[in-house]
Amino acid sequence: MGRYKKILAAIDGSESSMHALQESFKFACNEKCWITVTSVVPPYVGDLAMVGVRDIMGSMRKPCEDALKKAEKMAREEGVLIKTVCEEGEIFERISDLAAAENCDLIVMGRRGLHRLERSLVGSVTARVIGYSQRDVLVVPRDTRVGFKRVLVATDGSRQCGPAVEKAIDFSKSYGGEIIVVSIVDVPAEFYAEAPQVVEDLARKALGYVEEVKKQAGVSGVKAETFVKEGEAYQAIISIAKANDVNTIVLGSHGRTGLKRLLMGSVAEKVIGYAPCPVLVTR
Repeated sequence: MGRYKKILAAIDGSESSMHALQESFKFACNEKCWITVTSVVPPYVGDLAMVGVRDIMGSMRKPCEDALKKAEKMAREEGVLIKTVCEEGEIFERISDLAAAENCDLIVMGRRGLHRLERSLVGSVTARVIGYSQRDVLVVPRDTRVGFKRVLVATDGSRQCGPAVEKAIDFSKSYGGEIIVVSIVDVPAEFYAEAPQVVEDLARKALGYVEEVKKQAGVSGVKAETFVKEGEAYQAIISIAKANDVNTIVLGSHGRTGLKRLLMGSVAEKVIGYAPCPVLVTR
């Protein structure tokens, strides 16, 4: 316990964001950490000369203020103490900046994902928060629960996956769970015919990656099951997660800088968009 000291839950009043907030309450209680709840008023992009400024700004603030009032009511019912903050500006920037200002270790966000296209794109705000912020981000799909009895962690052997592996093992140990370690060989179809040796080498390396994590988990007393799959990475990860009743998927961030931070890699974005469970993206 105690991996996170402060959580920032970002809400917009939607059913999915309020569900994520409810789950963040439970998670905060388990982790014994503080929680701040924010809702952001987006910048007005219309012509202020054509409208009454007070009316338009008041109407734009109302949904955020209502969402925060609902959050306070939910917190009282759960016996949880929260701090609420209404921000104004570019949504992903305000969420990320507030997390830094409040020294939050984790940002919790909801995921709608009702429509196929929406699932594949995740949502620009969530994608940009993950790309821009230096904090871990937990994305909670509607109708799912945050749990750590069966945790899937994906690894490609890179150093960026190290924190994800450590978090997966740590959570599994604390919650009496086990991990499922996955490495995917994702190459173009023509490789199988033109360069089969390359595919075999990649598969051998992937096996080494998962075995190393299994050994690391064993040292911590955590049971680990390993999978090496060939195919499109996000599809393989989602398939394994569904087949093994995974509670949470843990992914590593590849730490882009500058403008590139505003976009996630397609694999991470699609895993988050299609995941049947919460996804934790670690720094």
